[in-house]
Amino acid sequence: MNIQNLSDPALSAVTEQNRSARDWLLILAKYRDPDPTRSTFELLVTVIPFVAICAAAIWVLPYSWVAALVLAAVNGLFLVRLFCIQHDCGHASFYSNRKVSDWVGRCLGVLTLTPYHVWRRQHAIHHSASGNLDLRGIGDVTTLTVDEYLARSAFGRFMYRIYRSPVTLFLVGPAYIFLVQNRVPYGLMKSGVSFWISAMGTNAALFAGVATLVYFGGWSPLFLVVLPTWIVAASTGVWLFYVQHQFEDTHWRKAEEWQLHEAALEGSSHYVLPKPLQWLSANIGIHHVHHLYSRIPFYRLTEVIKDHPVLAECQRMTVRESIACARLHLWDESQKKLLSFRSTHARYLAT
Repeated sequence: MNIQNLSDPALSAVTEQNRSARDWLLILAKYRDPDPTRSTFELLVTVIPFVAICAAAIWVLPYSWVAALVLAAVNGLFLVRLFCIQHDCGHASFYSNRKVSDWVGRCLGVLTLTPYHVWRRQHAIHHSASGNLDLRGIGDVTTLTVDEYLARSAFGRFMYRIYRSPVTLFLVGPAYIFLVQNRVPYGLMKSGVSFWISAMGTNAALFAGVATLVYFGGWSPLFLVVLPTWIVAASTGVWLFYVQHQFEDTHWRKAEEWQLHEAALEGSSHYVLPKPLQWLSANIGIHHVHHLYSRIPFYRLTEVIKDHPVLAECQRMTVRESIACARLHLWDESQKKLLSFRSTHARYLAT
């Protein structure tokens, strides 16, 4: 009787390639436990530089507004990292103690302009319905199918094209979402008083912080340091979220064909960033692993793909390759891929 040596890397790789999304759950479970010391360290090495850079930008502002803007832009990336830590708190993967995770998340939510309790619920909906064509609407980028787009009026198509333009998606949209939409429990306004408390509590803390800044420093620090930091963080964060799910061979299915774990693994990308950007985005680019097992702390995601090279190659996307994602707009159910407007018109509207 032949017994395969599963310690052989080649045989192990073949075995891993044949694993289903459900099979991976048992394997990934061993990475789920956060280390409170490591989590605290990751929080401190993000908060301290964030505060220091913000202070440096305000200090240099009277001498050079250009230098202040540059520092604010850099700090926007640290704010992205703080949002990613808040994101882990929402999944209870940053601290084992849920109360500690929630309070860290609430405090960070003031800095990120994001009511924590509201966002946590919206994000849970996103995870539970990602890739389900019949459950679009909350926590995702609005995506029409080709049939839905073609069924629209000329004006309806025009409005969707405006929505899917890079200016709207990555500049106007993020500013609107974080500065305006997040001031109310959008999408959950009739879902209970707790979401209103989260939104209004965040707004009150935010107002107190802004008022204190303006009282002691005037309006210039707000408009030339704090606001640019928020805008850079919002646009960067939305771009990261976009490429994590909006790539050509992503996964969308009707409800009757949709399966949670397959959608999680196949509908999320592995966005390979340069090391500094990977650190600043808290490994969120390893998104397929995160979506499949959201309880894994962000600082253990690199451990997962190091231990399992097959996962490292799934939906792998470089920065250069990701640029093309901005030109994808419509889900073609027949081809099971995202198409550009140009490709759609050439394929379905050419005379």
